[in-house]
Amino acid sequence: MDTSLIKERARALLDGASFIGHISDETDYAQALALMDHLIDDYDANRVLIEIVSGSIERWERESPAFERFDSTVAALSGVDVLKLLMEQHGLGVADLPEIGSKSLVSKILNGRGRNLTKDHIAALSARFSVSPAIFF
Repeated sequence: MDTSLIKERARALLDGASFIGHISDETDYAQALALMDHLIDDYDANRVLIEIVSGSIERWERESPAFERFDSTVAALSGVDVLKLLMEQHGLGVADLPEIGSKSLVSKILNGRGRNLTKDHIAALSARFSVSPAIFF
């Protein structure tokens, strides 16, 4: 193994695309996402580079002030708020959630009139919308 050749190639790669190892601004972030879109087309051949770029993306999303605001907003949402958002995204009304029950029950839950989402409701909604049950808590 020629470590000097490896270092030279790695340095050349990072000189041309430093965002691969560290994202420092929104432009880097956009470039990293665009690169990831291309890399996943051939996941097996690009697996190692995908792991490196995804680590940079995860760090940026965890540390960026823009994502801090987003994360705090999401953290403040109630389970009912999440359900309302999912209903809006999927164009659903109170009659479209048999997982919860009748239109009347769905309406009471959405309006906070003494009813809450149960564990069974959350499990069914999580399966329907392919989301983690944690987002409802």
